[in-house]
Amino acid sequence: MIVRGKEEVEGVDWGNGLSYRFLVEKDRMGFTVAHTVVKAGSKSPLHYRRHLEACYCIAGHGQVVTEDGTVHEIGPGTLYALDEHDKHYLIAAPDRDLELVSVFNPPLRGDERHNFDAAEYSHY
Repeated sequence: MIVRGKEEVEGVDWGNGLSYRFLVEKDRMGFTVAHTVVKAGSKSPLHYRRHLEACYCIAGHGQVVTEDGTVHEIGPGTLYALDEHDKHYLIAAPDRDLELVSVFNPPLRGDERHNFDAAEYSHY
């Protein structure tokens, strides 16, 4: 059995916030579970080429915007799933951080970070 408290998990600066990765590849569960904090006012161009991801919002507000410009409002109690390796923008509202429970399949190694300096969507 694996039992971990947030205080036991090092936060990884993923590019626009912190990711507390509770389960990673070395845990051999077949998926990653993370508490993802997205900095207030940030806009992250993302594209997971190797991973499928589902996110459940637990605090804050924001938007997920698809490559074609479709806007989905995100708030506590909302889940979104990137079931087709969707290119998207994750935008946190300006007034407070957006907090998500994120699940990745296959699992992350745990040290992945985004690079938002390029002109394309960032990916792992």
